[in-house]
Amino acid sequence: MSQPNKKPQKELSIEQKINRRNFISFSAFTVLAVGAFEGWEWLYKSPREAAGGITSGARKPLRRALNKTELFFRRTFSDNHLVKTYPKSMAAKHVRVNSDIGVEAAKKFDPATWKLQVNKKGGEVLQVSLQELMTLPKTEIIYDFKCVEGWDQISHWGGVKFKDFVEHYQLGDYTKMQYVGMETPDKAYYIGIDMPSAMHPQTLLAYEMNDKLLPLQNGAPLRLIIPVKYGIKNLKRIGSITFSNTRPHDYWAEQGYDYYSGL
Repeated sequence: MSQPNKKPQKELSIEQKINRRNFISFSAFTVLAVGAFEGWEWLYKSPREAAGGITSGARKPLRRALNKTELFFRRTFSDNHLVKTYPKSMAAKHVRVNSDIGVEAAKKFDPATWKLQVNKKGGEVLQVSLQELMTLPKTEIIYDFKCVEGWDQISHWGGVKFKDFVEHYQLGDYTKMQYVGMETPDKAYYIGIDMPSAMHPQTLLAYEMNDKLLPLQNGAPLRLIIPVKYGIKNLKRIGSITFSNTRPHDYWAEQGYDYYSGL
């Protein structure tokens, strides 16, 4: 039995095609926008971390995501991951000072009385002067210092590799732990660093900037330069160092920032 002839479809005009595509695009955008808004609203209304912990302030689902991201990067981290370096001619002559927490200009501080304190097992404290540190092999790095606020600056630093410091003072057993904690002499600023990042070949205990001893506002007499981390982990004026298998307290992580803060 023959089928009745179907009336051929009339081809859409260019204007109709454009209108149809606009309708599809607008509908897809609306669906995505609604989904994004509902997701944001869900995150915004989710409970915050309790205050007083190692991390706090962030929404709990966000912190869980940050922690999982940290685990991923820590599993793939390698000493072969080196940041790009530059010639001295490209280093900033005036290095930006973004924060004075722990090194406030109004506070009296005499570098001549300073000694780095390394807290060891059993309550023993290793004390190291700047002069003693400067007898160790010196390493320099010129790299692009990056801040979480979005700015960056090529800067030139000199000092002792953290891994060389650890080896010289026979602290190798402590590197089997998971974390290094550092804080300023006044204990106003403090950080926690995962051990692989601390032992990275580009991590320095820096006492020089642009071939001169550090100015007070840049962390004299000794600061951390850790190129694989954002600036918030580059502690100015190191007063003490500790080692642990649990996360040390961290100033900005307590304000809701990412604990790992890796690049």
